[in-house]
Amino acid sequence: MTRTVLVTGGTSGIGRAIAARFAADHAEVFISGRHRDTVEKGAKEIGAHGVVCDATDSQQVAALADRLGKVDVLVNAAGGLPEAGPGGRSALDGLLAQWHASLAQNLLTAVLTTASVQAKLANGSSVISIGSIGAERRGGSYGAAKAALAAWNASLSAEFAPKGVSCNVISAGYIAGTNFFRGQMSEERHGALVEETHNKRPGTVDDIAETAYFLASPGARHITGQTIHVNGGAFTTR
Repeated sequence: MTRTVLVTGGTSGIGRAIAARFAADHAEVFISGRHRDTVEKGAKEIGAHGVVCDATDSQQVAALADRLGKVDVLVNAAGGLPEAGPGGRSALDGLLAQWHASLAQNLLTAVLTTASVQAKLANGSSVISIGSIGAERRGGSYGAAKAALAAWNASLSAEFAPKGVSCNVISAGYIAGTNFFRGQMSEERHGALVEETHNKRPGTVDDIAETAYFLASPGARHITGQTIHVNGGAFTTR
C-alpha cells in the first residue's frame, strides 16, 4: 500500500533529503515551504506534491491539512536560525523578536502541523521531528527551541503511542552541504566541528534521511518518545 508522507520545510537541506528518500520508495510525498518558487521547483525535482505553507501560520497549516487524506508519516523539518530583525529597535525588543522567531520556527511549526493532521494519523503512523545538537550546548534561542521540541515530543508520544503512532526526534549534529549557516561557516569552524566527532567527518543530509526512513519502518514500531542523536559521536549519551 502506498504511504502518504508530509514533510514540512521539504524544499531544501535535511527536509528535501528526507522527502526524496520516501519518494524513492514510491510514497506519495507532500512537501511544504514558504516560497512558491522553491516549493514548485523542489516538488518537480523529487516527484512530490508541493504546497506553499508558512507553518507558523495556523490558517495556512489548517489549509494544508485539508488537502490531505490519511497521513502515514509526518516529518516536521521546518525550522532554522532566525533571520535578523529590522533595525531601529531597542536591544530588548530585538532580543524578544529573536526568541519569538526561534520558538515559532523550530517548535510551533511542529506543534501546529502535528495538531492539524492528528485525526489523519492511523495505527502504524509516525511523527518525526528534526531537532539539533544545539539543544545540548551553545544553542542560544535556537537550541532552547530545539530542547523544547524534544520535551514536547515526549508528551506527544505519551498521548499518541496508545493509538499506535510513534513520535521521535532526530537530533542532528553538524550537517555539511546545507544553507543552515547562510554562508557564514569558516574553514576553522568546519574543522572544529568535525574534530568533535568520533568518526572525523561531518554529517550529511542522507544520514538524517536514512534515520527518518528507519523510524518510519516496521522495525522501529517500539521506538517512541525518544531523541535519536545522529552526530558521529560529537554528543554522546549514557
